[in-house]
Amino acid sequence: MNDNQNFIGVDLGGESGRVVVGSFDGQKIQLSEKHRFATGGTKVGSTLRWDVPKFWEEIQRGLALAAADEKSITSVGVDTWGVDYALLDANEDLLELPYHYRDDKNLGTLDQILAKIPKEELFAHTGNQFMEINTLYQLFAHLKAGDALKNAHHLLTTADYFHWCMCGSKTVEFTMATTTQCFDPTTRDWAKPILEKLGIPTGMLPEVVEPGTDLGMLRSSVAEATGLNSVSVVTPATHDTGSAIAAVPVSKDSGPNWAYISSGTWSLVGIEIDHPVLSAEALAANVTNEGGVDGTWRFLKNVIGLWIVQRLKLAFSERGFDRNYEELTKLAASAESPGCYIDPDDGCFLNPDNMEQAIFDYCKRTNQPEPQDEGSTVRCVLESLALRYCQVLSEVSSLAETKIDVLHIVGGGSRNGLLNQFISDAAQIPVVAGPSEATVLGNVLIQCRTAGALNSLSDIREVVRNSSDLVNFEPKDSPYWSDALARFETLSKLPNA
Repeated sequence: MNDNQNFIGVDLGGESGRVVVGSFDGQKIQLSEKHRFATGGTKVGSTLRWDVPKFWEEIQRGLALAAADEKSITSVGVDTWGVDYALLDANEDLLELPYHYRDDKNLGTLDQILAKIPKEELFAHTGNQFMEINTLYQLFAHLKAGDALKNAHHLLTTADYFHWCMCGSKTVEFTMATTTQCFDPTTRDWAKPILEKLGIPTGMLPEVVEPGTDLGMLRSSVAEATGLNSVSVVTPATHDTGSAIAAVPVSKDSGPNWAYISSGTWSLVGIEIDHPVLSAEALAANVTNEGGVDGTWRFLKNVIGLWIVQRLKLAFSERGFDRNYEELTKLAASAESPGCYIDPDDGCFLNPDNMEQAIFDYCKRTNQPEPQDEGSTVRCVLESLALRYCQVLSEVSSLAETKIDVLHIVGGGSRNGLLNQFISDAAQIPVVAGPSEATVLGNVLIQCRTAGALNSLSDIREVVRNSSDLVNFEPKDSPYWSDALARFETLSKLPNA
């Protein structure tokens, strides 16, 4: 119980979801997790889906726990991963469980779309990197998967679907819309000419709203079920990376030359700029432009991140070697460098049945020695991630014609000190790690600004600095990393599996 302003951030990720209360005293914000639950995909026949009705039950359970613990709540907002969506019919009923972006239906859609629309035209009208998980390719595949898309009256991205559950608002928030490859960054509206060329219906696409938009009050049924009363539903940056980057703890004195990695299941590696970059060189590099808060753009690349370690942990556990992430990192720290690297973005690592075997198979395919034990296998992955991040940072800074003086690592992966040091050494730049809870901090502080307690993105970041314990890593000069980067560059030019 307190007299501070309280905001509820609902944060859904690929492994788990949380309901968190942020309590703001005017200077600092304190987070209190009220409920955590498993997410993950659900097999339905031969398809991989998201069980969103189950997630909604868990969210309501968390809202009820928050209502029971706090004297007053000002607002609530949801952030999730990008690209996935729910379809509602004319009666606003869910047509089917939403597809998971890792579902096999997407395979081959990139080439099929590019046979209809030149890459240059698609990039000019969307500004997004070409990944078959993107909403555009999912929608194209969905046309062939059944009648659901033809019967859809409303498309809501995952976070925006839960906002509809809360208050009935049928909108898509800007940062999420810009991840879909269905949104034109120049017109700041849906790329309807592109969609119509592909036969994708556009009448289902809702209004796009800015982060921090007040969508209205909780439905009376939700208020009654959870014990929350007069509570507004406010859009944070609903794409979790958008909220995380809003909480990068740079100061007004930091200058423009900083980069970020939002480190988790996926790693989003890039810089913050004030306009999208739609050049031929950006297209060739397959970078992406995603919207941010207050007119900013995230110029970045997606890198398959700690997903590989997550799946390694599962593979180890299934054969009886059961260790937590901290123990696996310690094993990696004490292991010798195994003399092999992987390209994390090779297609063979997207969703293999066994990640350990996928790494062994990759090493055989690329004529490298295999890691000899669990510690060296994890070290192989962490070193490879550091090298891939270094490669991407060099690309985006060159394309945006800027330099990088410091790298901020936020999100759950910022707790991995070994990886942070590898990144600093490989890129030869200082690293500031933290906060690990950047996504939830960004979520609740954007709500806080909507409530009038803060005025700007700079204010949000100042509160994050005041409220976080940050860890600094300085680069160690070693010829190992320059040699490793040269070898990695060769590997990353090989064709994907």
